[in-house]
Amino acid sequence: MRWLAASVHTFTALGAVCALFATLAVFQGTPEQVFFWLAAAFFVDGVDGTLARAVGVKEVLPRFSGDRLDLIIDYLTYVFVPVLALLRWNYLSGTTGMLLASGIVLSSLYHFADTESKTKDNCFVGFPAIWNIVAYYVFALAPPEWLTKAAVAIFIALTFVPMPWVHPVRVHALRAVSLLALAAFSGCVLWTIYAGFPASPIVEAILLAVAISGPGLAVVWWLKGSSSPAA
Repeated sequence: MRWLAASVHTFTALGAVCALFATLAVFQGTPEQVFFWLAAAFFVDGVDGTLARAVGVKEVLPRFSGDRLDLIIDYLTYVFVPVLALLRWNYLSGTTGMLLASGIVLSSLYHFADTESKTKDNCFVGFPAIWNIVAYYVFALAPPEWLTKAAVAIFIALTFVPMPWVHPVRVHALRAVSLLALAAFSGCVLWTIYAGFPASPIVEAILLAVAISGPGLAVVWWLKGSSSPAA
């Protein structure tokens, strides 16, 4: 069981390798490869927790923290590499762009260090630093730079606003809707990695529909005065 638990930790650690390859793709100027490796890291992050619970890694290997390992890798793949991509392709340029990029890495550290960043129902409190998804939308939709900068500034500010952002898998309320949105988004990512950026009009329409669901649910539950959806 110790070897099995160690293999799960090793699987989680592969996310760091994905971050390395994604960074190399940034330097090589190949955005499709950047998001291929970020998608691979996203997949690892999505399934490693289930594997860890299945083999009881906390009990079998109590010295090694899978949660700490996960946070380190998530910061690389959810924050640092996406910011590099936005800078490399001049979606964040000039002094304003550098200030916003700095705001992303700093505000994300606040979120990652917050011990109360999730509610009891597994909603994220404040914008959950999913800059890999924000960066993907920028590359897929190719908005003007001023709009990208405005969106980035808004999401940085929302990091500190205690509104509940629904986890698409762990929150029970409207899980079918969340999973459908996740599946549609994943399909769009795979298609654009294959076909190239920017996305086609059909993919853009799907992405915009998905984009409305997450923030929309967060705003609805926030206005209702609930810290999170009922489980």
